[in-house]
Amino acid sequence: MPRKAQTESVADVSAAPGGAAAVDRALSLLAAFRAGDQALSLAELAQRTRLYKSTALRLIASLEHAGLLQRLDDGRYVLGMEVARLHSIYAASFSLDRVVLPVLRALVQATGESAAYHVRQGHGADATRLCLYRVDSPHPIRDHIRAGDRLPLFRGTGGRVLAAFDPELAQAAPAEDRQWLAQVRAQGFCCAVGDRLAEVAGISAPVFHEDGRIAAAVTLTMPSHRYQERYAQAVLEAARRLNGQV
Repeated sequence: MPRKAQTESVADVSAAPGGAAAVDRALSLLAAFRAGDQALSLAELAQRTRLYKSTALRLIASLEHAGLLQRLDDGRYVLGMEVARLHSIYAASFSLDRVVLPVLRALVQATGESAAYHVRQGHGADATRLCLYRVDSPHPIRDHIRAGDRLPLFRGTGGRVLAAFDPELAQAAPAEDRQWLAQVRAQGFCCAVGDRLAEVAGISAPVFHEDGRIAAAVTLTMPSHRYQERYAQAVLEAARRLNGQV
């Protein structure tokens, strides 16, 4: 049985209040990499994190499984491709806000209703949508979705647009929704009252990458009693302004 460590690990010293100790320790292994590091041995990782090698190995197994670390042929470890994927999303969000937010603000100014930018999260039947950006209506009565909220993919106009224009998601849609998604594709946008919430209406249009793949959905939401289908033109115009820029 290993002796109790005489020195606390880096993770234990700066543990997250109310957090999970195993997660703190696993993250400390990732944080052990510094500028200029190409690869680190198990001994180096254990030294920098002040973890037992046996503990570090168990945590590394989980990090490897998640793609956050990769073991080289010589036994050393490097950051995995999942880190690069997450970094690309992080970096894109900072460039996107300068492009997306002015368009959403203009849409709110033109209609007086709330505007949002939704992107797909996950794959197939397990996919959801993420509200990446949101600009609220000046009206005191409005829906209260916030940036960072996850929402159903096959309920609400933003989710239906994302599903309609993505072949994989359209195929994964419940059978009863496929005809509706086909109509959305034919129409080029989606309007609905009470689809996700009984008293909320939405209008959404697709935003496309340069290569024609669906990138996101621009969505205008409002209480059902303020719904006006004529707002669809403003939503379509906002989406077109973003085409090829995301």
